[in-house]
Amino acid sequence: MGNLTVLALRAVLVVLLAGSVFVQAVMVPLLAVDMRGLDAEVAHLRTPVLTIIVLGVVTAQVVLVCVWRLVTMVRRGTVFSYGAFRYVNIVIGAMVAAAVLVFALAVVLAPGEAVAPGIVLLVCGVSLAVGGVALIVLVLRMLLAQAVARDVEAARMRAELAGVI
Repeated sequence: MGNLTVLALRAVLVVLLAGSVFVQAVMVPLLAVDMRGLDAEVAHLRTPVLTIIVLGVVTAQVVLVCVWRLVTMVRRGTVFSYGAFRYVNIVIGAMVAAAVLVFALAVVLAPGEAVAPGIVLLVCGVSLAVGGVALIVLVLRMLLAQAVARDVEAARMRAELAGVI
């Protein structure tokens, strides 16, 4: 990965992380204030919805930090090592948690007539999509495992060859 690519990716990660902090610090409190004026029949949704939003943003922040660490490993040439698995596993866990949170949002919104059934179905679809991304990252983790195993095997063969020569 070239220096320009690493720099561009890090710039995007910084902007996304700053945006997520802005959402947590400014947008969620504003949403909480706006939700105070809701009807009594939907007022009970305020706390669960705000909690799910904050936790969802935290899962995104965890993913961003792990991607930053993986990009650092790529730049150093150490991404094909067992140390990368820690970050990839955390990304998978955060994505699964995000999928569960989005599904929990659908469950919270489903009862009553506050939200149309089509919206709840769309939120369930988003939950499925986020779970699908977690599965894609799991497949990529398996590819990383194969690459690390081949790298270890190649290093062992080089050592044997050096011993013979």
